[in-house]
Amino acid sequence: MKIYFAGSIRGGREDKELYGEIIQLLSQYGGVLTEHISDKNLTEMGELKNSSEIYRRDIDWLNEADVIVAEVTTPSLGVGYEVAKAESLKKKVVCIYRDDGIKKLSAMIDGNPNIIKKKYQNVEELKTVFLSILK
Repeated sequence: MKIYFAGSIRGGREDKELYGEIIQLLSQYGGVLTEHISDKNLTEMGELKNSSEIYRRDIDWLNEADVIVAEVTTPSLGVGYEVAKAESLKKKVVCIYRDDGIKKLSAMIDGNPNIIKKKYQNVEELKTVFLSILK
């Protein structure tokens, strides 16, 4: 299975260590095409590649992926775009998020019947979520 993991880069990097743990869990189910999302050297400024190169590469990966898992706790225009694009490609889309009582899940994600939404509090809970969805 090929997995496209989406997480905020330019929208904020406060969860980059968490992204690494999530990618590690996902790798038990297949190849994660976007392992760079957890790179500790990646900042809000993004990658060294130009935007056109990033766009083309990521669209290729979205086309190649069997499933898209997006961590949507930190709002990100790019992640939202990737989720919408994956849906238009008829891909299985899973959005995971933490409900901290401050940030709310986007209504466009929450109200979309084509997206699997899973709330979690810690990485341990994601083990069960991924087992039920990705097995």
